[in-house]
Amino acid sequence: MDRLHGMTVFVAVAEEQGFAAGARRLGLSPAAVTRAVAALEERLGVRLLERSTRHVRVTEAGQRYLDDCRRLLAELDEADEAAAGLNAAPRGLLAITAPVLFGRMYVMPGIVDYLRRYPDTEVSAVFVDRVTNLLEEGYDVAVRIGELPDSGLRALRVGQVRRMICASPDYLARHGAPRNPSDLASHTIVASTGASTQPEWRFRENGGVRGYRVRPRLTVTSNDSAIEAIRQGLGLARLLSYQVAPLLASGALVPLLEQFELPPVPVNIVHREGRHGTARVRALIDLLVARLRGDPALAWTVA
Repeated sequence: MDRLHGMTVFVAVAEEQGFAAGARRLGLSPAAVTRAVAALEERLGVRLLERSTRHVRVTEAGQRYLDDCRRLLAELDEADEAAAGLNAAPRGLLAITAPVLFGRMYVMPGIVDYLRRYPDTEVSAVFVDRVTNLLEEGYDVAVRIGELPDSGLRALRVGQVRRMICASPDYLARHGAPRNPSDLASHTIVASTGASTQPEWRFRENGGVRGYRVRPRLTVTSNDSAIEAIRQGLGLARLLSYQVAPLLASGALVPLLEQFELPPVPVNIVHREGRHGTARVRALIDLLVARLRGDPALAWTVA
């Protein structure tokens, strides 16, 4: 129990980046937390934390130990829940992450449903357009769009989306529609990334894949802004199909160059649960899988 206590205290201090903050999180005195970490470092014979007057940071050895502690403590929680019964009601805090627009449009309705069904649960939802590290950042579940790298995470495929060129009917009435990717050079381009002022758009062409450098007239840092710009008739943008599904359905936007699209991109729910998943995580995953697999916007194929 002393080893388990030391690991729990170390994780709290490392994640809160301070002994006082870690003590508040655990409901212990700062002195007790300091003693526990010191005893742990003495037993291991290695410094886990670098202390200064203002900050506490994990050392390189401490980071490796922190990852192992998180995994072991999570497995202990899972074992406790499994022993309590697989049908135990979900309870406790769960952390989930997803891309910004996908999170708002498809994940948030599921979270609201989940919280209504299970009143003893809490959810921390972080929607960001970057690939997060579930273990290091403390997430239980993530939605990933794109091919998955090899990892120790478990994955459930829930659908696929297309990379599409879209424009408004008003823009096409004024400028015409491109018939092949080379025609993009004569059109106004809206780019939804700040990574490059001259992004490359790739297409299937003549049995292979060819990239075309496009020169945006407008470059924005959010997909919402790009969608609004083309909805108002400014030009063409390349987006994922789920991002514009409602506007395509209503006719406010029109898909272009569909015969040149690359293969669809998979959508997966990934999680870091062990053999026995905790009830709260299993319940959310089951709910999201059912909702997302049943959504026609995620079942589209290339025309």
